[in-house]
Amino acid sequence: MSETTEVKRPPEPDFSAMTTEELITYRAAENHWRASGAARPILGEPDPGAAIEGQDVALPGRDLPVRVYRPVSMGEAAVATDLPLVVHVHGGGFVGTAAQCDWTNSHLAARLPAVVVSVEHRLVAPDCPIANAADDGWDVLQHLLRHASRWGIDPARVAVFGESFGGLISALTALRARETGLRLRAQVLVNPVVELTESMYDYPSMTEFGDGPTLALSQLRLLRRFAVPPGTDARVFSPLYADDLSGLAPALLVVPTHDAVADHGRRYAERLRTAGTSVRLTEYPEARHAFLTLPGMEPQAKAAQAEILEFLRAALTG
Repeated sequence: MSETTEVKRPPEPDFSAMTTEELITYRAAENHWRASGAARPILGEPDPGAAIEGQDVALPGRDLPVRVYRPVSMGEAAVATDLPLVVHVHGGGFVGTAAQCDWTNSHLAARLPAVVVSVEHRLVAPDCPIANAADDGWDVLQHLLRHASRWGIDPARVAVFGESFGGLISALTALRARETGLRLRAQVLVNPVVELTESMYDYPSMTEFGDGPTLALSQLRLLRRFAVPPGTDARVFSPLYADDLSGLAPALLVVPTHDAVADHGRRYAERLRTAGTSVRLTEYPEARHAFLTLPGMEPQAKAAQAEILEFLRAALTG
């Protein structure tokens, strides 16, 4: 029997009443489906021009899995050359896997070409707040730059790329890079969540699309409950409230219009522009949240992928 017929997607739970035990069970089943062949008709087939490999990265106090995409059409000698680096963070927050992003990440690796490293960050839970995921994104980037020759990357040509909750982590990484003097070439934020304060729901897009099929208010409330324990200053982990957004890497903000967090992306683009940071905001009419990971369902995913490829190629060339 084939994997496609064996692996079944679990039914969507009641996010408003989910217990920790239910989260663990649902997460395991959902991520197993997302990483399986059964999900390929929806999540897309990887580009055959990229090799995909799972590795563990040794970080302070932990080993963290990453999913690595490398171009294969350039020959074995090219593996050792200084390729651009794209550090990617998948969406989901409390559920999700880098494997769900194979379609876009493999295309970027093959066609830029570049080394794309997707961070399997620690997923938020009652005992695992957002600080852990934020550190995972930053620490992986630091590790890769310290060992650039081993990874075959050019430390002067680096971009960050994140989707949804991963967009939040990537935006925080871009802020940390500026604070430490690390020059990133670009940041790509796709349908990003950029604030975790109680006011994160106070946007027209939340009212209009908060019961959407790919992201609902109940999921965002669960995310915030796990990510921001009582006593945590949510503004620290909300790029929208950063005191200074100047001097950051040029940004591409990709916003699907039929998305509860569409106004997060619009507002962040506005703040970046006001601060003098170069920003391109592109809206995809009628596209839904997470549309970039759903090429089998969302016709605009290919156009968004092509735009991201063009933006990163311009930023990482030379």
